[in-house]
Amino acid sequence: MENSVPEQMRAAASALLGVLDGPTRQAATYPFADDAARRWLEYRPRPRPGACLADLDRVGRKAVHRLLATALSPHAYAQAMTIVALEEVLDRAEDWRRGRHSGDYWIAVFGTPDADEPWSWRLEGHHLSVTMTVVGDVVSPAPLFFGANPARVDHAGRPVCRPLAPEEDLARALLASLGPAGRAAAIVDDEAPADIISATRPRVAGPVEPLGVDATRLGPTSRALLDQVVALYLDRLPPELAAREAARISGGPLHFAWAGATGPGHRHYYRIQGDDLLIEYDNTSIDGNHAHTVLRRPASDFGDDVLAAHHARGHAGP
Repeated sequence: MENSVPEQMRAAASALLGVLDGPTRQAATYPFADDAARRWLEYRPRPRPGACLADLDRVGRKAVHRLLATALSPHAYAQAMTIVALEEVLDRAEDWRRGRHSGDYWIAVFGTPDADEPWSWRLEGHHLSVTMTVVGDVVSPAPLFFGANPARVDHAGRPVCRPLAPEEDLARALLASLGPAGRAAAIVDDEAPADIISATRPRVAGPVEPLGVDATRLGPTSRALLDQVVALYLDRLPPELAAREAARISGGPLHFAWAGATGPGHRHYYRIQGDDLLIEYDNTSIDGNHAHTVLRRPASDFGDDVLAAHHARGHAGP
C-alpha cells in the first residue's frame, strides 16, 4: 500500500536534509516558530528565505524535486516544471539583462519532519510558490501559487507553450455560459486589476468585494463549469489532498467574479470565493500575456487550521 501524503512528505524532506552539506542545510532550515520566514509568499523575483537550488549539487536538486512531487499531482508537477523552464525563455526575451535562471528557486524547511510536532516546507521562486504544513497525519496545502511569463508562446499563430491554458479556457467557458443576467452579476469591473488582489500578504482579511455572481443563481451548465474550475485548482494537489479539500468546501457558498476584457488576448481577471477558499487568476501584464494564479485558504493559510486543532488537543509549543 502506498504511503500517505504526510508520510511521503516526511520521508522526502528527511532525505533532502540528509543530502545537504552543513552550510546549505543551515540555509535551508528554520525553526517552525519563525513566522516571518514561514508565513511567506513571494512570486516576484525578490530575495527570499531558504537555500537556492542553483547552489545544490545534482543529488540535492533531485531531492528537492522529489519533495515537490509529494505536493503536486502529475499534471501540476508538469505545469510547475514548465513555469521554472520559462525563466530561461523570459531571460532571452529580455536580452539576458536581468540574469534570470531556472535555478533561482529556493527550498526551506521549518521545524523537524516527524510525526509528533508541526513542521512545514516551501519551494518558491519567480512564479512558483508551494507551501505545505504538516501536523501528524494531516497536510494543510496553501498558499499554492502558479504563474507564467510569458503565459503563451506562439509560432505561426499557434500556441507552442501555454502552461496555464486550462485555468484560462475553462473560466472563459464558464463566463460565456452565464447569459446576459449572469454576466452582468459576474463582471464586477470593466478594467482588470493590476495583479491578484490577495498579492503577497501573509494573511487575507475577509472576502474580496464585490463578490460577483452567487453560484445558487447559476443554471445547471454554468454551475457544472464553476465546479470544474474549482476542481481544476484543487486537482493541483495529489488525489488524497484534493479529495479532502473538496469535501471541506462541499455545500458551502461560492461566488464567481470577472474583471476586464471578455475576449482572449486582453487584460482579464477572475476569482472564486467560498468558505475558507480563494482562487484568483489574473492575466494583466504585457497586454494579457503574463498570468498569475493562486489557491488560498484565507482563514487557514500556512496551516492555521491544523495548528489550531493541534493546540486544542493540548499540545504545547508552536
